[in-house]
Amino acid sequence: MRLLLIEDEAKLGEYLRKGLSEEGYTVDTAINGVDGLHMAMELEYDLIVLDGMLPGIDGFAVLAALRQSKATPVLMLTARSDVEDRVRGLQSGADDYMVKPFAFSELVARIQVLLRRTCMHQQSPEPTILSEGDLELDLIRRKATRAGTRLDLTAKEFNLLALLLRRKGEVLSRTELASQVWDMNFDSETNVVEVAVRRLRMKVDHPFGTPLIQTVRGMGYVLEARAVG
Repeated sequence: MRLLLIEDEAKLGEYLRKGLSEEGYTVDTAINGVDGLHMAMELEYDLIVLDGMLPGIDGFAVLAALRQSKATPVLMLTARSDVEDRVRGLQSGADDYMVKPFAFSELVARIQVLLRRTCMHQQSPEPTILSEGDLELDLIRRKATRAGTRLDLTAKEFNLLALLLRRKGEVLSRTELASQVWDMNFDSETNVVEVAVRRLRMKVDHPFGTPLIQTVRGMGYVLEARAVG
């Protein structure tokens, strides 16, 4: 899922970007209200984490402008702790409000709640559980299981498996995997995709009877069950 983080404190912004990425989210960042509002209006995000005190346009003005046309969930994250500020934020359209300093684990938990709530209210929500055969991936709880056994995946492995499951039966090139999962242009000198797929297979396929992650020579990878033999 894709998040927009609008935060002008560079150190905090990088800490949040890194932490949320490790939680498996794709995170875009903006360091002022003008750029943040532009990105929020022009691009599609599952949730926005919005600082209240920003240069250019403050968070409340960004929120007011956004709510003119978009209902993207917004979690306000600000040093303003007065009751009046919290009420103002919520009445302006924020879906949640956290005061700095905060615990990162609580921020992640609140993001998960907002995303789960959004999925429940969408008429045609994206499935939050992906599956193929006995393999199941819970996107909200960040949990992967096969044949009822919990798989211990890294954040990148989880994202890679989610992409393969979303587009199961479709051959995905190394270039596309590198772009979608690592947000990088494919470099033929790097073997990051091959290494990640090999490690993922060790966890998803090797302990079980039926391999699901297939190599298509000269083209890429596809997730689908094939008969062994």
